[in-house]
Amino acid sequence: MVWVLSLLLQVPGTSKRSMRINARVQNSRNDHQVTLQTDDKIHSIVIPPKASSFGSSANGGELLLLALATCYCNDIYREAAKRNIKVERVEVEVDGDFGAEGEPAKNVVYRAKVAAQASEEKIRELMRFTDTVAEIHNTFRVKTPVVLSQIEVIST
Repeated sequence: MVWVLSLLLQVPGTSKRSMRINARVQNSRNDHQVTLQTDDKIHSIVIPPKASSFGSSANGGELLLLALATCYCNDIYREAAKRNIKVERVEVEVDGDFGAEGEPAKNVVYRAKVAAQASEEKIRELMRFTDTVAEIHNTFRVKTPVVLSQIEVIST
């Protein structure tokens, strides 16, 4: 079974070119492959299959919260570079609650720690600003439609 999620991101308030992002999961008995692509850059990450042999050992909620943590981490470095701040370390931890099947996440909160060569005031300003421009966070904060655009069935 192959699942593909494509996302087109336009950086708000800029004329910067959009990024085309694609995430692909291929899963069969004892095999789980994840391929990620942004524009022409393709890479994979290792996520083993479930011990029961079908599906991913990581659940969607874990990966959703990982996306938030990763986005903020990467954006700290991006925004720091614009300010000529040398960041030495970033730690981001995200928590959220998931209820019954089909319910959206609730109580999503995150904490961040940044070590950088700048004053505490400049680092705090960097961190607060980054929270306002983190694309995954902003996607999460507004109601964004997710559309199943195609279904392909192979009967075996």
